[in-house]
Amino acid sequence: MKRSILHKLLAWKNKPKRKPLLIDGARQTGKTFLLHTLLGNTFKSVIRIDFLESPEFKDAFTDSLNPQHIINSIELITGQAFNCDCDLLILDEIGECPKAVTALKYFAEQTPTWFIAASGSNIGLLNSFPVGKVEQHNLYPLSFYEFLLASNEPALITSFENKINSTVVHKKLFEQLTDYYFTGGMPEAVNAWFEMKSHNIIDRIQTINDIQKDLISGYIRDFGKYSGKVDAGLIEAVFKNIPAQLSQVLDESVKRFMFKGVIAKKSRYNDFASAITWLDKCRLVLPNYIIEGTPHSPLAANKKDNKVKLFLFDVGLLNNMLSVSYKEIKQQNYAYKGYVAENFVQQEFASQGYQPTYSWQDARAEIEFIKADDVGNIFPIEVKSGKRTRAKSLQSYINKNSPLKTIKLTGTQGSDNTELNNIVLPLYFAQNVFEK
Repeated sequence: MKRSILHKLLAWKNKPKRKPLLIDGARQTGKTFLLHTLLGNTFKSVIRIDFLESPEFKDAFTDSLNPQHIINSIELITGQAFNCDCDLLILDEIGECPKAVTALKYFAEQTPTWFIAASGSNIGLLNSFPVGKVEQHNLYPLSFYEFLLASNEPALITSFENKINSTVVHKKLFEQLTDYYFTGGMPEAVNAWFEMKSHNIIDRIQTINDIQKDLISGYIRDFGKYSGKVDAGLIEAVFKNIPAQLSQVLDESVKRFMFKGVIAKKSRYNDFASAITWLDKCRLVLPNYIIEGTPHSPLAANKKDNKVKLFLFDVGLLNNMLSVSYKEIKQQNYAYKGYVAENFVQQEFASQGYQPTYSWQDARAEIEFIKADDVGNIFPIEVKSGKRTRAKSLQSYINKNSPLKTIKLTGTQGSDNTELNNIVLPLYFAQNVFEK
């Protein structure tokens, strides 16, 4: 299974000197596979220690944070020698060992030629962090492009990469997109979906449903284990309310997250701020902040924390939590439900490093996403899940803000009017919004 982020990790490896590598991401998004298999295969040897699986490795960091002393201890515990010139050391679930997190600072300062990599699913919750002493990357579920790579259909992958605009390609890609709406991008689900290609569809569907239900149950169990001072019940209530609130939207834009009714006797943003922050730090939700009136760059300066849309980090888990069937997805009975497409686009943007995102609202007009370019020009991105592409809100935005460029993502084959910079792309090309 290929991951697009690998090229960044290889660039890290090829530097003459480097800070320790840190991969942050929700559980089961493929951090270990990325480091141990994809990156590890480029090294002569790999030592991997998992603090969650084998807590005894914490002993290697108990007496000293000197890098050489740590390596000596790890060699004694594993019985494996570490060659600092050509071997990779992986510290998995590093958040379980605070002293190992602190040790990254000393690896950065004292051994910049060593190859030290770490990963964790609760990095954002740490009380202390070696700021400026690591090269950090966030790993999300597989993007739609990575899903296509896993499909092992070379002609279709090439057509996607070359942005071929034809009826045949569009039908094939949209069929894969609706499959992706069902499976989502969690590696276990994607791997099972394609491995079972020769099985009957009922078995494939059931397997994916079972995987997704297990993943969701695991995340909910983690709330109690890692919530700390935050109310675990509150975290669970917000997490479960995201799909419920998204599903209330039909063909309109997703609305801001409503606090009233989520849990008894709590109805204000301040009541939920800690839970939302916790879910965001654990990469389980993707926030989108609503900008009202005339937006200005930087967009972050316009945001109000209490006016936020919350999307789930994986569209497959979203549909599973809503009990949306594979048949319903494939028959496009949900085509009017724009929240599925909007959650997908949000996910694609996150995979490209654009997180959090921003949207626009003015009176009754709403634009799903707005983005500022490198020189501060802000352009709107309209999302239409089906073939109906009339966009009154987009025209309202144009009238009020006169953007230099507009983008519309739709369920159609799309077109590109480069002269007017009014770009229409099919939904599956969402990641191309960020191309220069």
